[in-house]
Amino acid sequence: MAERPTLVDPPIEDLLDKVGGSKFTLVAVSAVRAREINEYYNGLGGGHGALIPPQVTSLSNKSLSLALEELYEGKLEFHRPTPEELEAEQAAREAQEQARQDAMSDLDAFTDALRDA
Repeated sequence: MAERPTLVDPPIEDLLDKVGGSKFTLVAVSAVRAREINEYYNGLGGGHGALIPPQVTSLSNKSLSLALEELYEGKLEFHRPTPEELEAEQAAREAQEQARQDAMSDLDAFTDALRDA
């Protein structure tokens, strides 16, 4: 008979090694994946094909336990953005906002021209 996993299986130290030693990152990554697993189970039969099922076989039926087991087995990966990537993302957001404001300004000018005509 298989032994039911406990909170210490997989060991917390091994899980921390997988996320660079950050407890915050461990909590955040596993919580996001646990939500995805919940959405997968709640959406079964609903035609939601974009959701990814659990990637491990487990005795546990808890989504957080499944997420931690996926991380432990290397099935769950994450990417911590570099400062350069964050900077580029911010610049792209600012450019998009500027383009939106320019479009609104052009629309206002067009509307004013129509009203004056």
